[in-house]
Amino acid sequence: MISIPAYRSLVGHRVAATSFQPLGPAAYCDVNTVRSIVLIGMMGAGKSSVGRCLQRRTGLARLDIDEILAAEFGIPIAQIFATHGEEKFRATETNALRNLAPDRPAIIVTGGGIVLRSENVNLLKKLGTCVWLTADEATLFSRASRRNDRPLLQKENPQAVYSELLRQREPLYAAVADLQIDTSGKTHDEVSETILARIEQLAPK
Repeated sequence: MISIPAYRSLVGHRVAATSFQPLGPAAYCDVNTVRSIVLIGMMGAGKSSVGRCLQRRTGLARLDIDEILAAEFGIPIAQIFATHGEEKFRATETNALRNLAPDRPAIIVTGGGIVLRSENVNLLKKLGTCVWLTADEATLFSRASRRNDRPLLQKENPQAVYSELLRQREPLYAAVADLQIDTSGKTHDEVSETILARIEQLAPK
């Protein structure tokens, strides 16, 4: 990840060839016009992996909310849920969003439940372009199930739990999203390319 001093030096300046990773399409070649890319979507959508690809392609810093919270508590996300409960997790998640600066463009990776609080939705919209990563339910659940550290899936019937979470959250994602990207059958690099191309289409001509 780009160091904080190096990242700060980029903000407000045109980026040419640097020692950082290559930049993506034209929409992300001029930091003066860049907004953060905010990735939202269900667990299993590929937000973390796509976030890393976008970081490499744009040269922007990557800020993963779950990583920020794990560092703050000093324990993994699953243990935060188990020890402090979901409500404490959600409150800290909101506080982490409040601490992100809208004028510091970055790749922001969020947790699946970030849209549950209306304050979070307002903060996300202020931070940048919200990109909703989607796929069909079977694909999402299959991906999410590959990891056994998902606290909300540690249930007797995780597939039923996932279906209900998806039903509750889909309209919330739709309400906040500027772009919706179907990740089915795509590699993380292909998803990243699609995101940057779609954002470039949105840029003022």
